[in-house]
Amino acid sequence: MGHTTCYMSTPMDTPFEQALALHRSGDLAGAEALYRAILARDPAHADALHLLGVALHQQGRNQEALGLIDQALARRSSAAAHSNRAAVLFAMGRLEDALDSHDQALRQAPDLPQTHANKGEVLLALSRHADALASYDRSLGLRGDHAGSWFGRGFALQALARHEEALASYDAALAREADHALAWLNRGVVLEALGRHEAAVASYDRTLVLWPDNARAHANRGNALHALGDHAAAVESYARATALGLDFAPVWLSRANALQELDRHEEALASYDRALALQPDYVEALNNRGNALRALTRYEAAIASYDQALALNPGSRQARVNKGNVLQIVNQHDVALDCYDTVLAVDPDHVDAHWNGALCRLALGDFTRGWREFEWRHQIMQARQFAAPLWLGQEEVAGRTVLLHAEQGFGDTLQFCRYAPLLVASGARVVVETQPLLQRLLTTLDGIERVVAQGDALGAFDLHCPLMSLPLALGTTLETVPDEVPYLRADPTTVAGWRTRLDALPGLKVGLVWAGNPRSFNWIAAEMDRRRSFALAQFAPLGAVAGVTLISLQKDAAGSQARNPPAGMAIHDWTDELTDFADTAALVQALDLVISVDTSVVHVAGALGKPVWILNRHGACWRWLRGRSDTPWYPSARLFRQPRPGDWDAVIAEVCGALSDVVADLATLAGCAHEGSNAVRTTEMTGTP
Repeated sequence: MGHTTCYMSTPMDTPFEQALALHRSGDLAGAEALYRAILARDPAHADALHLLGVALHQQGRNQEALGLIDQALARRSSAAAHSNRAAVLFAMGRLEDALDSHDQALRQAPDLPQTHANKGEVLLALSRHADALASYDRSLGLRGDHAGSWFGRGFALQALARHEEALASYDAALAREADHALAWLNRGVVLEALGRHEAAVASYDRTLVLWPDNARAHANRGNALHALGDHAAAVESYARATALGLDFAPVWLSRANALQELDRHEEALASYDRALALQPDYVEALNNRGNALRALTRYEAAIASYDQALALNPGSRQARVNKGNVLQIVNQHDVALDCYDTVLAVDPDHVDAHWNGALCRLALGDFTRGWREFEWRHQIMQARQFAAPLWLGQEEVAGRTVLLHAEQGFGDTLQFCRYAPLLVASGARVVVETQPLLQRLLTTLDGIERVVAQGDALGAFDLHCPLMSLPLALGTTLETVPDEVPYLRADPTTVAGWRTRLDALPGLKVGLVWAGNPRSFNWIAAEMDRRRSFALAQFAPLGAVAGVTLISLQKDAAGSQARNPPAGMAIHDWTDELTDFADTAALVQALDLVISVDTSVVHVAGALGKPVWILNRHGACWRWLRGRSDTPWYPSARLFRQPRPGDWDAVIAEVCGALSDVVADLATLAGCAHEGSNAVRTTEMTGTP
């Protein structure tokens, strides 16, 4: 925008006419010289005083301009002179005085459309947006084809958060002036506010065709791309904005956030640091910087960054929750719980505090409150909606059909499907909906009416319950975890086939899993997977344990490492033959032992009652509790825990020692049987090794 100069009609005056012609043509120096010549002959020439003042204003000489226009008004008051005086005052930042001059102009000539538009601009600068809107509407009532007034009207409506109307006004401005770059830019901002991010990107792109070096348009384009999930393109837009000189803390913050989503955490950290160099008290940057440090496993530094944020703003709920999350990772669950409870004391409906507090309570064994709080997950992962009522244990299920539906990962389904036979025992007809890769295996649950793959028709049912809500519905405490195994079973014929193949191999048959699903859909999930996973090379010391044959159970991309194992390790890989979890279960059943990081295969082995050693990260998943080498969920499981974050070497060393002990014990048993003792020779390990 910008105030538009008002010119006056004057009596015939040849030198003045010449000066005015030069002025209108843009020759300000020539016009100034002629105006001064006129005033040298006639110092009281009001129009020359007025327009010389305008010419000086147009050259940025506002103090001189104001004096000349005031002299002109002292000689003859005119609406044009008052309006131009307002323009000079506006340029000088004297907004209230400018507004008064516009009002004086409009008292003399109420129907000047440009003066109403200029007054609207002053009112916008004063943040009097509703009054500005009225001025623009008055201007457009007098001259409806003025693009500038439509633009100003859109700006006022945007400031009033009337985004649909603002969009219509910007479109009206562009219909009259298609190359109005600022209208395209602000139109993009309004479209973002309306959640129409693709259209916003298109609007910013049009802005940049007209104004390629508009740094703010590049930054805003980055915001829209970030909202669309195109984080790589967003980073490029932010980089262009900063290269053009927009060295602005929020832009660096936004760039860092996009880099964080791309798992480019070192670069994100550098961008957060730049934002903080520009604005040291930027609480959001300190909070998000803590997240980057968490992703880089620099936990003490992450906590320090959250503490800095909280020192600046003790009420920052997200920083306090994030601090609690990192405290859980370093096994300080009691302190973490204090963080969540502090937030909930002032914000009882804070979803993240409830959800993360639930995980913390469950990890500490507080199942009574933990399962209840666990229901807050539905505020994060939207709950399925069915016509049938949700069942959480409040009524009898005998004689009724209950749909149990899977949620979250394979391991969660495998762990909590154990509750289905309990409902059958209560007289319910139970239908289980599960991930397709689990369908065949879950058909072995006792008493189930049918198992449906996700996406297939469910049929009729009376009640429904998410699988992971069943512990709440059935009142599970730490002492009453249903631990009867096996509750899933492998196909006997397939198991027999695997045993025939395995019998040809020497020693103890041990299945290995070293990595989970990378879960690259967001940085938090990816960070958690990195903490629980490692490369096959980490398992290399197991290759030196005598009396053991290693078999890969690792699927997906990480499974390819078995084709090129580390030196000294021999590992058999038949995972190409495993098409679903029923196939995996058959191979697991034929093995003597499974050794795995915290993945779904752990739950397959545990549900079958097979010996399974679970290798847990420091600050392990809530389900494995704290400080235990066993778990109430799977009697056949043994837990090995990192003594400090990232220390897999210590875990593998402990596993090698335990595995050597098992081999020695089995050799002793086999020797006793060979010597004719009463010991029974076993071909399969049973119970906890």
